[in-house]
Amino acid sequence: MENKIPVKTVEDTFTNIDNIHDILNQVATKETSADRSLGRFMLKSIMAGVLLAIMTVFMLAIKTQFDGVNHGVINLMGAAAFSIALVMIVLTKAELLTSNFMFFTVGLYYRTISLSKAAKIFLLCFIGNIIGGFILFGLMKGTNVMTPEMVGALTKSVASKTVESTWLAIMIKGIFANFFINMGIFLAIQCKEALAKAFFIALGVVIFVFMAFEHVVYNAGLFAGMMYYNIDALSWLDVLKNLVFAFIGNYIGGGIFVGLVFAYLNGRRNDYTR
Repeated sequence: MENKIPVKTVEDTFTNIDNIHDILNQVATKETSADRSLGRFMLKSIMAGVLLAIMTVFMLAIKTQFDGVNHGVINLMGAAAFSIALVMIVLTKAELLTSNFMFFTVGLYYRTISLSKAAKIFLLCFIGNIIGGFILFGLMKGTNVMTPEMVGALTKSVASKTVESTWLAIMIKGIFANFFINMGIFLAIQCKEALAKAFFIALGVVIFVFMAFEHVVYNAGLFAGMMYYNIDALSWLDVLKNLVFAFIGNYIGGGIFVGLVFAYLNGRRNDYTR
């Protein structure tokens, strides 16, 4: 008796179609929030910025208080600590610019949202994220949490990302940073258990932080901290260079290399309508 190989269709190759459904639902929800409840949307964006900034302080504390331990071990500990921020952001459904790059690029591919609306949401999200960083470091200024050693580590990190980096290096590292972050989120979407989601989300963040890649919102938080603690050490043109090219790199890494690629792999542009 012969065994026949079943005939496959193109649709059978859409292995992550459930992820795309989930992403498009989230795009619609985010669009509705930004259009009809702007205050709530901005508050969620601010919360994402606060969470990133507080975990930045946590990471600086780890790196300075464990001074003397093997450098690689300290970096890995700091990366693991910082990964908590994105886990909290995703699981609380806060609005982070760089994860929205993936979501809204999928929406743009399937024409469920307009380019102008996506650009508006990116801008609102980025403003909220930056405000969150300023709020957190403003509160920190009223405490003795940021030690001189932590300020020194912050200053060194900012110098490395601005004065000592070229625009091309920043952009390429920005691509890698958001590629790993959004790959982690894309994998987490497939998981039902919260612990599994947290693992995959954290995994991408640990890689980007350990490798010192460029994340535009994280960097903006560092610059906000510098404005409170060591503003004279900031080179404003180099700060602008970092923000512009980290933004571009992050969009390419998360929006194009993850969002657009998986949108194309899992359907046709006319498969979904508003």
